[in-house]
Amino acid sequence: MTENIIPHDHAIKQADRIKKLGYRPILIWFVGLSGSGKSTLASGLESKLFNEGINTYILDGDNVRSGLNKDLDFSDESRKENLRRITEVSNLFVDAGTVVLTAFITPFEEERKKVREKMGESYVEVFVNCPLEECEKRDVKGLYQKAREGKIKNFTGIDSPFEAPKNADIEIPSHQLSIEEGVQNIYDLVIKKIRVVGSQESE
Repeated sequence: MTENIIPHDHAIKQADRIKKLGYRPILIWFVGLSGSGKSTLASGLESKLFNEGINTYILDGDNVRSGLNKDLDFSDESRKENLRRITEVSNLFVDAGTVVLTAFITPFEEERKKVREKMGESYVEVFVNCPLEECEKRDVKGLYQKAREGKIKNFTGIDSPFEAPKNADIEIPSHQLSIEEGVQNIYDLVIKKIRVVGSQESE
């Protein structure tokens, strides 16, 4: 029932925040298999941006599922709801003037398309492309072993599909690049979207 919900039109707009902050807030969405390096790259990029005076915040899969989305399981429908909620929260953060970095497997193209449509020009998709075999070798959380043993069901890449992005803004082959190289490549892309030239945003 939404007919009685009327959003309030507040006086301070995002353009006002951009003018004050001096940069354009965006959502940087890291996509990839578990163990591909999404969180590591997001953390490295956040540090680089934060040290330049940019307000940042990371929304990470495990952290969000331990709080906001702890009522969701790992079925396809729950995964879609998980991403829907993350998108809405990210949109609020971006509107408030924060550069948001998210690290989620995000296995379905349909859901990634919804995020892009919601965020528009404020969205950057980073495909952390690492072969399943390499992710399994890393297995930093021991999840792949459990999945192979049948102890975890619906695990992406094992018994749940992963649809590789076809329209990512940048692809990082994390098995071929160092963390520093990966972070720099993403930084070079996003800084162009973040920086505000002159007073265009306030016009």
